[in-house]
Amino acid sequence: MKLRCIIIDDEFLARQRLLKLLEPFDDIVIVGECRNGQEALELIPLKEPDLIFLDIQMPDMNGFTVVSKLAIKPHIIFTTAYDSYALKAFEINAVDYLLKPFDEDRLCIALERIRVLKKKKQVSHLEDKIKKLLRSYENKATDFLNEILIPLNGRDITIYVEDVIYFKSDGNYVKIVTETKSYLHRSTLNSLSDRLDTNQFLRIHRSTILNKFYIKKCCYNSNNEYKFHLKNEEQLLSSRSYKTLISEYLSSTE
Repeated sequence: MKLRCIIIDDEFLARQRLLKLLEPFDDIVIVGECRNGQEALELIPLKEPDLIFLDIQMPDMNGFTVVSKLAIKPHIIFTTAYDSYALKAFEINAVDYLLKPFDEDRLCIALERIRVLKKKKQVSHLEDKIKKLLRSYENKATDFLNEILIPLNGRDITIYVEDVIYFKSDGNYVKIVTETKSYLHRSTLNSLSDRLDTNQFLRIHRSTILNKFYIKKCCYNSNNEYKFHLKNEEQLLSSRSYKTLISEYLSSTE
């Protein structure tokens, strides 16, 4: 796995020293050098590097301004003589912050962080492909609802049913809660319920359907009502009219 890199620093000697330090690393390919922020903004879109070594204090613009103007976002390792910008650097998701003069050992640590991130991204991409294949197969193999299209800002976004923590009635809509966000879907809970796989979803209330995967535990409350503790730390109460379904679910988990 080769890492395509660009060095951005207004000091010639600093660029030369970094080039020398990078020589022993066979997986590093230097695809460009820039003397200032403007050169960086012109070269990065052309070379599309995986990584940039970016100085902060430069004559025309600082490193943070460069990052803010980039349309594509490579991994960033800041190289600077100033320690006062470290917090801001990590706030914009810099991989590392190297204080000049750094040595080969410190550079090695920074590069290993990049390698780990790249591997995680590759694994994540593979997992996404596998999930899409499985969803495609499931869509053909079953009549159950697998995804929901939500119009948002002029386009449709896809919510996969397996990622939903729970559905809850909200007026003329159904609130769809996932790990990252909640959405409003123009529908009724009953119409959704008829299309959900009961092996995966449990209705605990006339206004609430839970994804069983996201149930952390279920505790008896009182008067045939139960409290469900979910993995996103929310707690939801059942109603007495669904006690039979809940009892069957609890029996299956014993």
